Amino acid sequence: MTTFNSLVQEVQDAATSGSTTRHVRALTRMTDLFLAGSARYSKRQVELFDEIFKVLVEVIELKTRVKLAQRFAANPNTPRALARAFAASDTAAVAAPMLSQSPVLAESDLVASADSQSQEHLYAIAQRESISEAVTDILIGRGEQRVIHAVAGNDGARISDDGFGRLVRLSGGDVKLALRVGTRRDIPRHHFVRLLETASAAVCGKIIAANPTLADVVQGAVTEVTDGINGEVRKACDDHVKAKFRIKRLTEWKELKEADVHAAAKAQDFERTVAALSILASCPIEMAERAVLNANPGAVQVIAKVAACSWATVKALLLMQIADRRMSKLDLDRARVNFEELEWRTAKRVLEFYEARRNMLAQAPLPDTPSLSARLQAAVG
Repeated sequence: MTTFNSLVQEVQDAATSGSTTRHVRALTRMTDLFLAGSARYSKRQVELFDEIFKVLVEVIELKTRVKLAQRFAANPNTPRALARAFAASDTAAVAAPMLSQSPVLAESDLVASADSQSQEHLYAIAQRESISEAVTDILIGRGEQRVIHAVAGNDGARISDDGFGRLVRLSGGDVKLALRVGTRRDIPRHHFVRLLETASAAVCGKIIAANPTLADVVQGAVTEVTDGINGEVRKACDDHVKAKFRIKRLTEWKELKEADVHAAAKAQDFERTVAALSILASCPIEMAERAVLNANPGAVQVIAKVAACSWATVKALLLMQIADRRMSKLDLDRARVNFEELEWRTAKRVLEFYEARRNMLAQAPLPDTPSLSARLQAAVG
């Protein structure tokens, strides 16, 4: 206790003299004292150290606090109490080194900071070598553009399904974010499919604005490219391969029924749902995917009608979380009326029209002009 009191006095003297060297020495010795006896300390004694560290960190001048935070940030032996004291600072320059580097901060510390601190604090957390889903959910929910871009570009950040959903929605007006999200190796395929559609709209918008006469050509080029990319991703997706094998086997045995679509939709199984729906509706799987993921409920109702599905199955499709439709009871009631009034022949004609138009766009020849290539590069760059 005598040693402890003398160290407290030394830090106070350093604060009075303004000596950075004495601050570092005193806090280092305080840290050594903590580490030397940490295994024997009671919970109350650890809490006491925690409070003392907080007090000492606050009385030191800002310039010195920044230097100390930088010195202790990456050290795995830094007491958690000291790391938390720096990380909890409202001054981002003090907190950032700890938030971005400290290996001793717990997930709960990062959650607390992400929940309440400034965008600068959030940006520092987004730089960490690894970030849990609980933390990235908050960063994506609270963060401004710079924070969200940092999370999307951080390979060590684990992103939840909800987090990917929000990133894809935000990518609709942000081509650079779309590129960051789309190049992540951990992006679930159903989000990747939606991202392709969102990013394609952004690319088309830029090119068509520059030359409206190229609208159909650009749309056709993008359709062909996105279908090609999605096809490659689909082949490499284990979940899709398993779902395709299962549905193919049911088809060969003539056992594939509406109940398979209903069960898959209720289970939120995207791959099994679209594979079964495309077979029953006799349409390309790309169309089934886009219908299931489309925020507009009309598309999936058309395909479901052609597939001879009942309202119970359509409702399950509309309530799939991946589409993020968030339909109210009133919305569902309206959808049911529309679905029941829709005739099978009409739905079939609509499906054939869209399939024919998509095939036409995909097969449209590109004009032999270097400017189109340049515009495509500019749009995605």
